[in-house]
Amino acid sequence: MELSDAIASFDRSRVAYRVTNAEQQRKRVLAEFPLEDWPTLEVERYALGCGPGTYCRLMEFDTVDLGGIGGGSARKHIIFRRSSGEWNLAPRLGSDLEAGWKRLRGQFVAAFDAAAREAFDELDDLDALRFGPSLVTKSLATYFPRHFLPIFSGSHLRSFIARLGGVPERGATSWRANRQLLGLVQRDPELATWAPHEVMQFLYDNFDPREPSRPIWKIAPGEQAKYWEDCRDGNYICVGWDELGDLSQYTSDTDLKEAFTALWPRGAISSAKNLLAYRDLEAGDRIIANQGMSTVLAVGTVTGGYRFDDTRADCKHVVPVAWDTSVARRLETPQGWRRTIVKVSDSLFAELTSSPHERRTDRIEAELPESISVVTAALDRKGQVILHGPPGTGKTRLALNVALALHGRAADIDGPDRNAAVTELLDTGRVRLVTFHPSYGYEDFVEGFKPAHHPGTAGLHLELTDGLFHKLCAEASAADESDRFLLIIDEINRGDLPRVFGELITVLESDKRGLGVELPISQRVLTVPPNVQIIGTMNSADRSVGHLDAAIRRRFAFVQVGPDPEIVSGTIGPLDLSELLSTLNDRIATHLDADHQVGHAYLLHNGLPVSTEEELAAAYYHDIVPLLEDYCMGRAELLHRVLGTLVDPETGRPKIITVADLPTALAAEFITSGVAFDE
Repeated sequence: MELSDAIASFDRSRVAYRVTNAEQQRKRVLAEFPLEDWPTLEVERYALGCGPGTYCRLMEFDTVDLGGIGGGSARKHIIFRRSSGEWNLAPRLGSDLEAGWKRLRGQFVAAFDAAAREAFDELDDLDALRFGPSLVTKSLATYFPRHFLPIFSGSHLRSFIARLGGVPERGATSWRANRQLLGLVQRDPELATWAPHEVMQFLYDNFDPREPSRPIWKIAPGEQAKYWEDCRDGNYICVGWDELGDLSQYTSDTDLKEAFTALWPRGAISSAKNLLAYRDLEAGDRIIANQGMSTVLAVGTVTGGYRFDDTRADCKHVVPVAWDTSVARRLETPQGWRRTIVKVSDSLFAELTSSPHERRTDRIEAELPESISVVTAALDRKGQVILHGPPGTGKTRLALNVALALHGRAADIDGPDRNAAVTELLDTGRVRLVTFHPSYGYEDFVEGFKPAHHPGTAGLHLELTDGLFHKLCAEASAADESDRFLLIIDEINRGDLPRVFGELITVLESDKRGLGVELPISQRVLTVPPNVQIIGTMNSADRSVGHLDAAIRRRFAFVQVGPDPEIVSGTIGPLDLSELLSTLNDRIATHLDADHQVGHAYLLHNGLPVSTEEELAAAYYHDIVPLLEDYCMGRAELLHRVLGTLVDPETGRPKIITVADLPTALAAEFITSGVAFDE
């Protein structure tokens, strides 16, 4: 949409409440933390983790209408205190809390003074503030709203600058980019008259640079939805675990897991990550309220930030939501929603929220899954992507799903005819699939002399032969530039990449696409056209990303593909598969490393979670146990730390448990007391 058309169609009255709320929240910050108090402000009044009423808590959680900086790590606050009481300081501040806080506070004061004098270039000299760009930029926009817009993400600012006709300054700090965007806004005669928060809402509504889809969550309003009527009438969602207190005090999922363990020694520690995601829900996020595993009560749109409501008797973790109950229904197939907070796939959300008369393909094509959107965005930016992660995380499947999506076959990603669709796509020649191995070389990939036999002649003759990538580039050059050609390289790190790619490494970079490079064997000139893209998959348990050649690393974007417990949501007797995978991987990450975790694919059978004792036993004894024994390299004590009581103390080998008893044995070792379950 053109900027002028977007401005003309924007309804400013729709966001009037947001402007009012933002000004009220700004006045609250000024009242509780006036500028004149900053030179003597104590670190306990500033830092997240020091209880309610701190500056950082106010800015992240209690002033969302001023602009969001929620989610991610607490490191954006530069100094914060962990729930254990340990202080964390940004590297430039050293290890001494008093000296580090004195320096940080001094730089905040200097920043405010520079902004008041409109000496904005001085802000870039305050090196400690660079460790918290979003917090610092929000602080400047709060105290000096005439000079800064309520937009704080560096990537968002650069995107908006480009959409308004500017050229983002390379390496600019968030506050510097914010000033550049403000200058572009003020140059437009219409936008220049709007309030800052009207401008912010307008830009996000029309040119939102965020990922195409944020995660969608299923959240149960209490056991058997006992709080649903209150949630529906009061326009909010709530969850329990009140003993944890205000979730804003936890700076990472590790801190929250430690708190879970302290409160419930066999508690649902795998719920920590999902509970933090609940805390970090943003306005506009979509959620589903459910009762049990078969009933959808409503679909909600989050309207504000998380709060801990200590006035409630229980279920004190509250997020405001606008509910739509028109989609309430009883599901024909139970979803395995045994936990309070569960991630929902985009395709399932579309199916749950559609009318019975809509075609399933129409629903799925409406929006790509987040995992695919992340990869396609990286491809558009860099041209080459490596999907890396532990074995069994579905990296090759994801690469093929991206190929389907790029070629208009998104409806086949989760469909029954997926394999046929992949085969059909490979037959077109626009998508090629190859597996690298130690003997795969330059002559296979680019060009080389290979033996050839001609009928009627004796012996073999050497002929110059084009390699796979050479052929792909030639076909892409002859095609329309809008046609995408994709090469998927499975097990990319098993090949000698500098030898395989040779001089083509230079012309893979996006700014060198189309440039010719002379091939040393044939002296022909080869170009890599812009419509050729590469996806590689890499098993990080074999070799880490750090072992790759530096030139290779620089030319590829890296997307991590980790185990996803939600994919194996389901139960076998007392065993919750998601909980099993989460707890097992927690132990592996603790005693080995994250690269050696177990992927969710090990608990899938024909694309669905294992559902019988026999399927579970096959997955455990034929796949998971051999993998762990290989990782532990004969060290019985290490295997014992991972599998616990499932290892025979005398032999140091995994116990052989009957098929019928295996779910109970795994549940006893890995599954928690059920405090996180709905039923």
